[in-house]
Amino acid sequence: MAAWIIANIGTIVVAVLLAAVLTLIILKIVGDKKKGRSSCGCDCGNCAMSGSCHKQKDV
Repeated sequence: MAAWIIANIGTIVVAVLLAAVLTLIILKIVGDKKKGRSSCGCDCGNCAMSGSCHKQKDV
């Protein structure tokens, strides 16, 4: 088992780093969604889907 780990240490490190980055990205997206922020970054006034991705504010 130890020989396999030593032989594949580079692949293991890269896989762990990619998993960590992916986890951070997902957590950021979920956190932004909970705070009501949009992730699209475009002009919602010209978007056909603006009503479904942003809650309407009561005035």
